[in-house]
Amino acid sequence: MATFANPYVGDENIKLTDKQLMQAIRLDIAGELEAIYVYEAHILATDNPAAIKVLSDIRDEEKSHMGELITLMRYLDPEEMVHFLDGEEEVRELLGIDADGNKVSAATVGSLKED
Repeated sequence: MATFANPYVGDENIKLTDKQLMQAIRLDIAGELEAIYVYEAHILATDNPAAIKVLSDIRDEEKSHMGELITLMRYLDPEEMVHFLDGEEEVRELLGIDADGNKVSAATVGSLKED
């Protein structure tokens, strides 16, 4: 399990700047990723259908939390959003897919690289 430091020790009335909040959200995302990993490990380690059903649902909720946190990050720091979008575009180009995950033609991929 992760052992991140508590950023609020000793000051209950602290108000985070957006920069500090971004750092806190990064830790939250790390926690969500860890939870996904642990639930998936439990799912893989059992044959109990009830446990698999419940743990899969919980794991998927953690994935939704990640999406919510990433969306909040994109809102709080528009520059960070530019980096996310650049990364998404790079992967789409490498895989030859559009924003919806559909295969695109080689000619379309070439035109994407020219933009």
